[in-house]
Amino acid sequence: MTTHTHQTAPTQFVEANGVRFAYRRFGKAGGVPLLFNMHFTGTIDHWDPAVTDGLASGREVILFDNAGIGGSSGDVPTSIEGMAANAAAFVKALGLSQVDVLGFSLGGLVAQALTQAEPQLVRKLVLVGTGPRSGEGMDSLTPEAQVIFGATYDEPDHLWLKVFFTDSEASQRAGRAFLKRFRARTQDRDPESNEKVAPAQLEALGKWGAPQPNAYDYLKTITQPTLILNGHNDVIIYTINSYILFQNLPNAQLILYPDGNHGAQYQYPERFALHVGHFLDEKV
Repeated sequence: MTTHTHQTAPTQFVEANGVRFAYRRFGKAGGVPLLFNMHFTGTIDHWDPAVTDGLASGREVILFDNAGIGGSSGDVPTSIEGMAANAAAFVKALGLSQVDVLGFSLGGLVAQALTQAEPQLVRKLVLVGTGPRSGEGMDSLTPEAQVIFGATYDEPDHLWLKVFFTDSEASQRAGRAFLKRFRARTQDRDPESNEKVAPAQLEALGKWGAPQPNAYDYLKTITQPTLILNGHNDVIIYTINSYILFQNLPNAQLILYPDGNHGAQYQYPERFALHVGHFLDEKV
C-alpha cells in the first residue's frame, strides 16, 4: 500500500505518441491497476476523492489527463477512437500489460473504444453514466444539458450540482458535500482545461452519437466482464443508454442508483466504491 492518497499523490509525467501525459498513481499495488477515464472537459482533479480513495483501498488506481487535457501536452483528438489510441499508448508507456478500465461519461466512450481496439490490455470494464455509439439523444447535447451548460451560476462549481445531481433536497445536499471534497486538494492541483478542449470533444461526441445502421453490433465484440452504473434519471446521457449497453454487451451487469442523475457515483460514493470493488475482485 502506498502512503499517498487522492490529496497527496504527486503529479507525474510520461511520454508516448508525442504527448507528455500527466498522471497520478496511488493505492494498493500488486494487482491489476484501475485506469480512470474522465468526463467532458474534466481533469484528474475532477474525480471525487471519496471514490478514488475508496477504490484505492483495494487496488492501485491511475488517474490521467488524456492528450490536450489539464497538465498533458498535445491536442484533443476530434474522435473517440483517437482518444482511445492515446489512452492505450499511455498504458503501454507505463509498462503495464493489463489494466481494469473505468470510464465516466465521455470517458466511458473512450473506455469502450480502447477495449475494442486493444482487448488484450483490458481485463474488466466499468462504464459509468455513458452510452453506446448512436445512443438515444447522443448525437448532440441533450436539451437538458444545453440548458444546464448554457446557464450562468453564482459560483462556477455550482454547474456540477445541475450536471451530476437531481433537484431533490437529498441529492443537492450530497452535491454540496461532493463540491467540498472536489476542491479539497490545493497543492499541485491540475490546470483547468483550456478553451480548445470543449469544441474538440464536442466534435468527437457528435461523431460517436451520429445515427448509423446496426450501431450496437460492435458491443458484441467486447466480451470482458463489464459493470454498468448510472443514476435512475440521467439527463446528460439518458439512462436508457445504460440499459442499451446492458442489453448488447455479452458479459454485463447493470446497477441504477435511486434519485440519481449523471453523477450518481458522487451521490453514493461509498456504495459505488463497494459495488465496483466487489466486481473487480471477483474471479474472472
